[in-house]
Amino acid sequence: MSNPSSKDKNHKHTRRRKAAKSDSVPPQNDLIFGLHAIQAALDVPVSRIKEIWLADERQDARIDAIIEGAKKHDIEIQKVAREQLDEMLPDVQHQGGIAKCRPLKVLDETDLVKLLESLEEPPFLLILDGVQDPHNLGACIRTAEAAGAHAVIAPKDRASSLTHTALKVSSGAAERLPFIQITNLARVLRELQHHGIWLVGTSADSETTIFEADLKGPLAIVLGAEGRGIRRLTRENCDQTVYIPMKGAAESLNVSVAAGVCLFEAGRQRLLS
Repeated sequence: MSNPSSKDKNHKHTRRRKAAKSDSVPPQNDLIFGLHAIQAALDVPVSRIKEIWLADERQDARIDAIIEGAKKHDIEIQKVAREQLDEMLPDVQHQGGIAKCRPLKVLDETDLVKLLESLEEPPFLLILDGVQDPHNLGACIRTAEAAGAHAVIAPKDRASSLTHTALKVSSGAAERLPFIQITNLARVLRELQHHGIWLVGTSADSETTIFEADLKGPLAIVLGAEGRGIRRLTRENCDQTVYIPMKGAAESLNVSVAAGVCLFEAGRQRLLS
């Protein structure tokens, strides 16, 4: 078994620093935290990470992998006391790792059109209507990427953006799956219809279950915010609404759970078609 500490000493990109309150702390929206999220941001051809801080008390295989990944991208690593990491991002579980990054590129309607034109298979999209909890956004992105969706679309206003919490919860999926923020959801829904994409929204008032709907062609699943579901105008722009049948006493599912049910049912149908 390798000795991480000796590897650190010989690694020119790694240097130790004492915790110092005078150190400048980057804005939180330029940070990602958690070893899995950092590793995912390294496992791409061009990493957006600029610098990594690791707790000097951690010496294990996951730390070794991050150090090796940083070396490939010529990214500097600083070994610091865990207390310094706690000061940089209080009240989060950083697992002994924080990275300063260039922000993910903000994609918009123009990028959506380019994406649709580049696809060689029927589009498969997830649309979130006003999901405000960054934990739910991150979970939805992770689920969408796992199910094979081509993008997640959400409004810019009254909805969560890719905060460091959303990035952490996505477990690296946000580094791989396009997240597109739009200014006018109703207009984009109509544009998607013009591209031949079938819009399926979830509604408790629907008489069709998600398992009865035809989800095999060009498709966008539309899910609403926590508690209130999709808005009236959004529902009116959908081609079809469906509901998820439940046997228990719960009246609704968390949006990320609902996303999993809908996306993987669509994926199942598309796989068998």
